[in-house]
Amino acid sequence: MKIILIISIIIVLVVLLLAVLTTSKAYTVKHTVDPIENNPNVLKEENSTVDDDPADN
Repeated sequence: MKIILIISIIIVLVVLLLAVLTTSKAYTVKHTVDPIENNPNVLKEENSTVDDDPADN
């Protein structure tokens, strides 16, 4: 019975250590956002001619 308790405590400590390491690594990552002018999914104002608002009809 003692061996099962010791193995269980070791497993819990290993999982806790891995969770702490993963969280600390996630907080050190520098997240960046692409500028709008380099984003191919955004249409430019002068090229946009969408004027199909159903509320206008």
